[in-house]
Amino acid sequence: MPLRPLVLLTTLLHAYIGLRLLPALAGLPLAWPLLGSALLVSAVTMPLPFVGMRSRRRQFADVWKWIGLISMGWFSSLLVLTVVRDAGLLLGWLGASVSGVTLDGARWQLWSAAGVPLMASATSLVGLLNARRTAGVVRIDVPIRDLPSALSGFTIAQLSDIHVGPTIKRGYIQRIVNAVNGLGADMIAITGDLVDGTVAELRDHIAPLQQLKARHGTFVVTGNHEYYAGAHAWIDELRRLGLRVLLNEHVVLQTRNVKGAQTDEEVLESALLVAGVTDYTAGHFDAAHASDPHGALADAPPLVHTRVLLAHQPRSAPEAAEAGYHLQLSGHTHGGQFFPWNLFVPLQQPFTAGLHKLHEMWVYTSRGTGYWGPPKRFGAPSEITLLRLLRA
Repeated sequence: MPLRPLVLLTTLLHAYIGLRLLPALAGLPLAWPLLGSALLVSAVTMPLPFVGMRSRRRQFADVWKWIGLISMGWFSSLLVLTVVRDAGLLLGWLGASVSGVTLDGARWQLWSAAGVPLMASATSLVGLLNARRTAGVVRIDVPIRDLPSALSGFTIAQLSDIHVGPTIKRGYIQRIVNAVNGLGADMIAITGDLVDGTVAELRDHIAPLQQLKARHGTFVVTGNHEYYAGAHAWIDELRRLGLRVLLNEHVVLQTRNVKGAQTDEEVLESALLVAGVTDYTAGHFDAAHASDPHGALADAPPLVHTRVLLAHQPRSAPEAAEAGYHLQLSGHTHGGQFFPWNLFVPLQQPFTAGLHKLHEMWVYTSRGTGYWGPPKRFGAPSEITLLRLLRA
């Protein structure tokens, strides 16, 4: 959306909040000026991330973005809670009218108006702390029928939706890398939305990813934000760092000692096929990058039975299940990141977070290892996922 209409819209929404809350707070002498000042600061600073992007004074750009994004997170909760308050007051009035009960309307309006900014501020503070901490490790066992014994216990460390950009920098990435390396995973999967900016802007901040260590390496697929930021340049940069970017293609990982195998068939049956597809929407940006779970299996050895797909968006799952994968690893949803956006994810995606089964295929949807936009996570903690394959 262009900047001017966006500023007009957010200004009108701030005015709506002010009109609904400030008159009710007249009975609390300090509350009215505090909330009025906070609304004014929020309305002025929310456009700053967009202004900062156009600024040539780089030393101020990140500060502007931080202020604007924190305001955005607070305003988002404030707006939702104001709407909920209005709905609650309306239902209370209707209920009282029908039942004949007399309510102290002024008192209800006063304390509900005071509660809205307090709750918005509390959730924003907790959300900020949750977003800025190093993501915790979530351990998931995935039972796969007829899994070869050589693959039982195979581990995959999944990172997703880190969104290196305005508020996520090198130090944040370094902490994630250190945590992942401490897991000793057999392979590492990065399932898209790694960056929010160009290679020139973020090259130094993304550099710690070259320190990732796993027996079979690190594999990456593109998310929609890579295409916003210049996917081709990022693909080249990630490959330069030693990461394997899978663009509708696959690799076969040999998990047992080939010298100890009796036959070629035994070697292939104990292998793991890892495929990766471009983002579900990639074809809108580059027709040559149209996501293709079937095409990612082209020329796959038929004796390699166990197949894992890396696909940024969960909605790749129906086609992946049809193609015969056993497990799909995805992200994109952030688990909703913070209320109430988790309620809207199912309108676009089949899964919001966690392990689910679609026909004969498992789908694991990460809540994300970073965050997007406001530095805020509430009710949807970030995660580094360690998945372990087990025989069902």
